[in-house]
Amino acid sequence: MMKRLIACSILFVVAVATAAQSPAITPCKIGKNAPAFGFWTWGANSTIKVYILTADFNNSDLPYLLTPLQNWNAVAEATLSGVTFDYRGATSAPLYCENCLTIMRGPVFDGVKRHATELRAYSARRDQIMTWAQIVVDPVLTNPRALTNAIAHELGHNFGLIDCYTCKQKSTVMNQFKAPNVPNDMEGPTACDVAQVRTAYKELAVRVRPSPQATEVVDEGEEPVDDDTPVVIRKPF
Repeated sequence: MMKRLIACSILFVVAVATAAQSPAITPCKIGKNAPAFGFWTWGANSTIKVYILTADFNNSDLPYLLTPLQNWNAVAEATLSGVTFDYRGATSAPLYCENCLTIMRGPVFDGVKRHATELRAYSARRDQIMTWAQIVVDPVLTNPRALTNAIAHELGHNFGLIDCYTCKQKSTVMNQFKAPNVPNDMEGPTACDVAQVRTAYKELAVRVRPSPQATEVVDEGEEPVDDDTPVVIRKPF
């Protein structure tokens, strides 16, 4: 029997985004305390309809999945992106509609590169602007707090941010995890993440990059400890 996710009957406290808790970090330096950018991006001022695959998560998982969405929403104005996430409820199958994001489970963990989540994206325009996307969580990831941290990280990829393996711990939501089920206590973007998204959307207003390639690798000078987070192009069924 499929598990049901019921949003309207669940009350929870949304954690305040890290960026709102701490003063701006000056300066923000790529590879030190700030990630680079240039991957997939939602169009500016978009409302992203978020769905969670019914069979993949329990009711108890819901607050941990929604907290990072709320934390990224909290900095939408500061990032100049205007992008907000609107949770629309459960779905029995992934959705491929305009500005739709499905959170689901699937095989990601390979035991070698050891990443446990990934972003799958498709652009109808064949550029960096996503038409639809999926955040895929491997079944190996079961710790609720680590689930929140992983979703917050993948949402960073939704704004074009790239993994930063050499960044100081807790300086960015885009740095590495020690292991799939070990929380890193990053529930939302830092001040430097906000600054990088702001720069990314300023550039986006000038030019739109070509569609990122799944094989594109950004070397920050150090191999990842855990999270490799590939960006994968998928066509709708």
